[in-house]
Amino acid sequence: MTIQNVTRSESIIARSAKYLAGGVVSLNRKVNPNIVFDRAAGSRLYDAEGNVYIDYHAAFAPFLLGHNFEPVNRAAMEAIAQGWSLMGSGTTLWESQLAELLCAAVPSLERVQITNTGSEATAHAIRLSRAYTAREDIIVTLGGYNGWHNEVARSVMPSLQDIGPRVSPGEYAFHSMSAGIPENTRRRVHVVNFNDLESVEYVMKRYPVACVLTEPVLQNVGIIKPVAGYLEGLVKLCDAYGAVCIFDEVKTGFRAGLGGYQGVCGVTPHLSVFGKAVANGYPLGVIGGKNEIMQLFDAADPAKRVLIAGTYNAHPVNTAAAIATVKFLNDAAVYQKIENTCKHLYDGLNQLFQEKGRPFVLSANASAFCLYFCEKKPDDLHDILLHHDFAFDIAYRRELIKRGVYHIPLACKQGSVSYAHTAEDIDRTLEITREALSAI
Repeated sequence: MTIQNVTRSESIIARSAKYLAGGVVSLNRKVNPNIVFDRAAGSRLYDAEGNVYIDYHAAFAPFLLGHNFEPVNRAAMEAIAQGWSLMGSGTTLWESQLAELLCAAVPSLERVQITNTGSEATAHAIRLSRAYTAREDIIVTLGGYNGWHNEVARSVMPSLQDIGPRVSPGEYAFHSMSAGIPENTRRRVHVVNFNDLESVEYVMKRYPVACVLTEPVLQNVGIIKPVAGYLEGLVKLCDAYGAVCIFDEVKTGFRAGLGGYQGVCGVTPHLSVFGKAVANGYPLGVIGGKNEIMQLFDAADPAKRVLIAGTYNAHPVNTAAAIATVKFLNDAAVYQKIENTCKHLYDGLNQLFQEKGRPFVLSANASAFCLYFCEKKPDDLHDILLHHDFAFDIAYRRELIKRGVYHIPLACKQGSVSYAHTAEDIDRTLEITREALSAI
């Protein structure tokens, strides 16, 4: 597919640049090519000139069921029609119903609280951990992403020059992705490599660690899965040293399975956070876990009580969307359909790249996937930085976009398959992939 006249897009881009700081809301959306999308439905994106794309970006992955999924949208509209409003006083039927559904879906959730975003949920998880342990230091993962707030705003994809060679046991410098982070905050945050239990214990022996916060699968630098025993080892180390183990399931939650990735791997963390797929694109985050930690949100002693507040927490429209999403995902046939679609795509991609004859590996966690252009699946960020062909990755994504398959043109960003993708979508995707590979 050839991109047509972009006059309307250029006009929108110019208008945004005049009034928006940075020209786009959320600067991680600032990419090249800079396409202005104005509509989406199911597995399709439509740009301002009417060009159509099969979407595997899914707005950074919340659309597990597809864009504007009718049962979810209908639930949101029915909530408005029924007079559900932002009451701002006392509890409501809908927040109670969502909490019950979440606790039933994820066995480790003894109690939950609802936020608007995953970043808010991870901020609350850190604060709860500090209150529970009376400690301040935290451990995060190199190559992980846990939100935008100060304690977690380290660079997701730093260079080898920034971080240096792999060290184990040991830790890495906190390389900020943002200005304005106090030095005292950085000192309390310890960055270790994924899949490196020795480094986790190295830090725990030296500092008063309140929590270990990690994605159970790294899904912001592609798909890096835990090696055998790693997640179990994290929980054991936290138990041994009196820290809280937090799984950031904002990306893995519900996409990997109804019970989250923890349900797939059989490991129970102390706290978990969810977002994205839980409401299929409507803004909603979740924090939950052990009751003895969660009850600090309403501790009798004000000195131990942890503040959670937010005018828009459990907004009725978003909550209705989440209820509809979780109910829909309770049907095992939904996950079976997605699994079948993924197999169709992954088998086809493997065959095409084998024919291409260049080094590659396809790494997948259920409906989330990434192609690495190297010899083996990475176990940590160093494997990617040392071996992945970044230039080929970007060229490949841009050739796909030219022909109507959309992966965000940033190296190592996750692709996402949805319930809305059809066999015809996959066949067309594979045809376009063949064309794109012949052009590189």
